[in-house]
Amino acid sequence: MKKIILENIKTIIYALIIAILIRSLLLQPFYIPSSSMEPSLLVGDRLFVTKLSYGYSRHSFPFSLGPIKSRILFSEPERGDVIVFKTPADNRTDYIKRLIGLPGDKLQFIDGNLYLNDVEILKSKIKYKSEIFCGKSIVNTIVFKEKLHNGKEHLTSYYKNGSYQNSDEFLVPKDHYFFLGDNRDCSKDSRFLSSVGFVHKDNLVGKAQFIFFSTNIREGSVFEIWNWKKILRTQRFFKKII
Repeated sequence: MKKIILENIKTIIYALIIAILIRSLLLQPFYIPSSSMEPSLLVGDRLFVTKLSYGYSRHSFPFSLGPIKSRILFSEPERGDVIVFKTPADNRTDYIKRLIGLPGDKLQFIDGNLYLNDVEILKSKIKYKSEIFCGKSIVNTIVFKEKLHNGKEHLTSYYKNGSYQNSDEFLVPKDHYFFLGDNRDCSKDSRFLSSVGFVHKDNLVGKAQFIFFSTNIREGSVFEIWNWKKILRTQRFFKKII
């Protein structure tokens, strides 16, 4: 009996070690709790983030307890990547946003338009009116397709009334990055220097790759099997994140 118990304990320990290695070195699941990335990511999306994409730092490990002082095997992220990072304010909270500014870049909002290194980032209107969540509130927005300087395209939404208009210039320091939420008027991101601001490369956790599961939590719990038609967003299962 004692031998069986010891074997079971060893099996559990091995399984935990393998799980930690996979989570730290390969893939980590994340849950989207806020609407700051709508329409690209919705509350209730579950996605996988690849750890190898930008190399490894202490934040690659559970509870940021990795034995690495700085980032190793580093690969420069690309403008437009959707990235999970630890907020500089506490080095603990996970945020997911879109990378817009690289080290040395200058960014500024002027009359509601985003400028990168004094060149406007072009956007074309997709929907003149679209209802998007901001927290628990539903707001009317205009949805655009935004094209970055490297040719990458993604959707963004701006309030139809009272949208963010002007900002100071943001000059991205060396080894830092500037992030924005796709839900531009409902996102705490690098525009807010006291809470997020510029993100150091060591704070990058990984690149968001695809949604593997999604539920509309506003329609109920996933355990309500009789209501799955409304709750499960099957059209979002295994959807690549762009």
